[in-house]
Amino acid sequence: MAAVLSCRDVSKRYGRTQALDKVSLQVDEGEMVALLGPNGAGKTTLFQLLTGLFVPDSGSVEVLGADMRRNPVAALAHLGVVFQQPALDLNLTVRRSLRFHADLHGLPSSVSRPRIEALLQRFGLAASAGELGRKLSGGNRRKVELLRALLHEPRLLLMDEATVGLDPASRVQLLQEVLQAREERSIGVLWATHLVDEAQRAQRVIVLHKGTVRFDGTPQALCAAQGQETLEAAFLQLTGGERHAKAA
Repeated sequence: MAAVLSCRDVSKRYGRTQALDKVSLQVDEGEMVALLGPNGAGKTTLFQLLTGLFVPDSGSVEVLGADMRRNPVAALAHLGVVFQQPALDLNLTVRRSLRFHADLHGLPSSVSRPRIEALLQRFGLAASAGELGRKLSGGNRRKVELLRALLHEPRLLLMDEATVGLDPASRVQLLQEVLQAREERSIGVLWATHLVDEAQRAQRVIVLHKGTVRFDGTPQALCAAQGQETLEAAFLQLTGGERHAKAA
């Protein structure tokens, strides 16, 4: 399969803190990869580099062969992202937010309007299309952000701790929507999380700890490498973490 994301030897330092140290990873077309790491592992810093918000001190990031530093427009054109922090304009209606996003991507209305309506139906948001963002539940706000990220039909979807603050049912639903979009459109997905139960649905797991990649392989291979029966136990042993409650 073709790589939709290629990150090679990426490093980033903030003062005396080495946030990332020669991080390399790849996501292929149609592949779901979980970026699993405890809080403070460097996941958010990595996503800031992958989305072009900041540039690495060294190394490279490519999306479908387009270098994020040298050709950011081409790289971002293939990228959809849902950030950890909510990024929905609460003073716009759902439909207006989506149309605004479509305009930013240069989609003509003849393309964007039917696509928006189809996605609203697909995500069960048609009845809420005329509501202001502030009137939506937390789960529905996240669904709008995911819908928005998929609107321009990206080849790569980045989910940065996107379920933080959601109730368990909303977390499961959001994950299921992403898995279905991946299957239907062969989108490459990089799902950053510190919740092991979310990573269990991925085809491959990358463990990031203290700014370095500690493991890259299937969940089963991680368990075998650590001599543990569960992914949670293997992850905690690898990162030296303390056992914490898993979300349902």
